[in-house]
Amino acid sequence: MHLYVHVPFCARRCSYCDFAIAVRREVPSGRFVEAALTEWTQRRRESPVSEWTTLHTLYLGGGTPSRLAPDALGELLDRLSADLPLAANAEVTLEANPDDVSEAAVDAWRRAGVNRVSLGVQSHDPAVLAWMHRTHRVEQVPAAIAMLRDGGIDNLSLDLIFALPAELERDWTADLDRTLALAPDHISLYGLTIEPATPLGRWTARGEVVPSSDDRYAAEYLEAHRQLVAAGFEHYEVSNAARPGRRASHNSAYWTGAEFLGIGPGAHSFLGGARSWNLREWAAWQRVLAEGGDPREAAEPLSAAQRRLESIYLGLRTTGGLPGAEL
Repeated sequence: MHLYVHVPFCARRCSYCDFAIAVRREVPSGRFVEAALTEWTQRRRESPVSEWTTLHTLYLGGGTPSRLAPDALGELLDRLSADLPLAANAEVTLEANPDDVSEAAVDAWRRAGVNRVSLGVQSHDPAVLAWMHRTHRVEQVPAAIAMLRDGGIDNLSLDLIFALPAELERDWTADLDRTLALAPDHISLYGLTIEPATPLGRWTARGEVVPSSDDRYAAEYLEAHRQLVAAGFEHYEVSNAARPGRRASHNSAYWTGAEFLGIGPGAHSFLGGARSWNLREWAAWQRVLAEGGDPREAAEPLSAAQRRLESIYLGLRTTGGLPGAEL
């Protein structure tokens, strides 16, 4: 079984970000964990979650989960795994920003049960990071990776964003070279998406930014594929490549149509043939739970035809292709 926990807090909003986040200088870690465990208790009583016996993957995404206080993160994972034991080979992933990584933090994460970290690198170009409104510095990336490995977390994924506006003069090949030189186990590649309600969307609407051309998008994607395969990675999904044995188990569950539970602001679930999603705003989600209510905003039962269509397009994203029954 698969559990996603959305931790919404960020120090600042990235220029391209349209996710369900809450910008906070001080993270209300205790209140978040209390609310998340309240939602967990609610959902644990419902079928089919009530029938689960073990957790095979647990993914803390965001937002910036690495900004949670270490003791609060430990309390959250201890309670979740006490209620529903982790499988022997369970994957427990924490998304982190490089500037949140310290020896003390890594030790706390490892003791809490984290065995995989997804690091938001995005680029190795200082000018690009500033344009993106990222909080970390280029030199913090190799330092973070060294601390993670030295601290006993050696399953590492790095995120990169490609197809940036041409005026940034970003050297994509150099970014790929620097990323591969860090010897990660997994790399996620995301083409820049321009969402209207973001700083990037507003810059674009005012004509201050010209989006990447389709040709540039394709050329950068194909260059990434070429370099990754040459370096021994399996490009196993449209946006993801891994060294042998290091595929992302949690995200692979999404692509194969497995059921999963999501808790936290804006989190999505797929259970019992229906999708549901939570209120996006941190304050509204927390308030509803404090009042004993249900934080789900809506649910959508999927017909057999809809599920079959999803199976087809998700299968087409992976090297596994379509299930035999769909051919």
